Amino acid sequence: MSDPLHSLTLAELSRHLAAKQVTSEEVTRAFVERTRAVEPKVGAFLHRDEEDALAQARASDQRRAAGKSLGPLDGIPIGIKDVISVKGQPLTAASKILKDYISPYDATVIERLNAGGAIRWGRLNLDEFAMGSSTENSAYQTTANPWDLERIPGGSSGGSAACVAAGEAPAALGSDTGGSIRQPASLCGIVGLKPTYGLVSRYGLAAFASSLDQIGPMTRTTEDAAMLLQAFAGHDHRDSTSLKQSVPDYVAAINAPAKKWKIGVPRDFFGNGLDPEVRASIDAAIKFYQGQGCEIIDIKLPHADLGLPVYYIIATAEASSNLARYDGIRYTHRSAQAADAVDIYFKSRAEGFGPEVKRRIILGTYVLSSGYYDAYYLRAQKVRTLIRRDFENAFQTVDAILTPTAPTAAFKRGEKSDDPLAMYLSDIYTISVNLAGLPGMSIPCGFTQNNLPIGLQLIGKPFAEAELLAMGRLFETAHDYHSRRAVL
Repeated sequence: MSDPLHSLTLAELSRHLAAKQVTSEEVTRAFVERTRAVEPKVGAFLHRDEEDALAQARASDQRRAAGKSLGPLDGIPIGIKDVISVKGQPLTAASKILKDYISPYDATVIERLNAGGAIRWGRLNLDEFAMGSSTENSAYQTTANPWDLERIPGGSSGGSAACVAAGEAPAALGSDTGGSIRQPASLCGIVGLKPTYGLVSRYGLAAFASSLDQIGPMTRTTEDAAMLLQAFAGHDHRDSTSLKQSVPDYVAAINAPAKKWKIGVPRDFFGNGLDPEVRASIDAAIKFYQGQGCEIIDIKLPHADLGLPVYYIIATAEASSNLARYDGIRYTHRSAQAADAVDIYFKSRAEGFGPEVKRRIILGTYVLSSGYYDAYYLRAQKVRTLIRRDFENAFQTVDAILTPTAPTAAFKRGEKSDDPLAMYLSDIYTISVNLAGLPGMSIPCGFTQNNLPIGLQLIGKPFAEAELLAMGRLFETAHDYHSRRAVL
């Protein structure tokens, strides 16, 4: 192997391990050393246990030596966003209110990764409780974009995206409530897949907005995303929203001969606010698919412009309800200044939550309050139905929809911190996918003149992840964007 181990993809590492060309301990040590070298610049991790990771690697090597490998992920480090429970490890959700919390159980996705022998590698930074688009809302640290350390990596899964882009892990888990996998994947030049709502169990995920949240893979290639999704997709009786849906062979699907897909393009997405360099890359991608025999069809999503206000009513309402459990009484931060039981509740939450989380709790409580529920929350749910119906109508004539992932490349740290509305617009192309419960994927499709990554979003029918991955694979194999590495 001429390339350093930390620069290899998940699939490449899996093949080298299977061929016994390298050991899991060597692979894991390579990522440990890479992380030591670049983490002071990047700041992707909130917590990591190097000795535990190496112990997991040695156990994997023993299994492989005994002919008992657990599968293609056995012995490969996977980074974990710090909202997903791993037994015995911290789970802070990047919030002071959970600063001392240690998870007593594994999330379902972690159980399934454990069953496949994957190595749990660290806890990755995020916007507090996944509320944000830049990873500047973390209570502990900001994370830098590996392509330009003065810029943000996106959010809320910014730590996961930066970790993969910087070569600190070959893949990571993220969560996506309104674009939190896809937007940072776009800004960091990696692949990010938000699965169909209900395909991946949410058991063990710290809830933000329960009707929108989904866990998904963040990787360097579509093949890697397929491998990771394969490992943890499928029904879970502990999640009441988990659907009994058969899980196809995603890796086989992306390696099958390409189809002549019908691809919808909502031209209304290409108006004001879209950076010219981003538009040029998306236009080039459209022409590429056309050149491959795909039919490009202009479509309308009439209610797409209502996605942002609908999202910030529904998501904040659900956040207000979900975050009520963090009360200073049970397992969260308790204020030392509290004089009585009521004081414990108010002061603990005031000290424990950051400004963005407080803002969203207040908004959510307001739209759920008496006299405003019908005017805001109920009406938003009705418009959500219209948004979902727009997609259903579009999918009667197209196989998938192609859009930009984000309106711009990565912006500078602090550039939008004082303007929440400008920050919220970072997710304008991704939010409707969550409202409709659809699968969406971002893949690298270009670079700006300043060498900043640009992402292309593909949106599919429910449970059409295999088709999205195949479409992404077709683009990926014809370009080198996914193989470029940030220099640190």
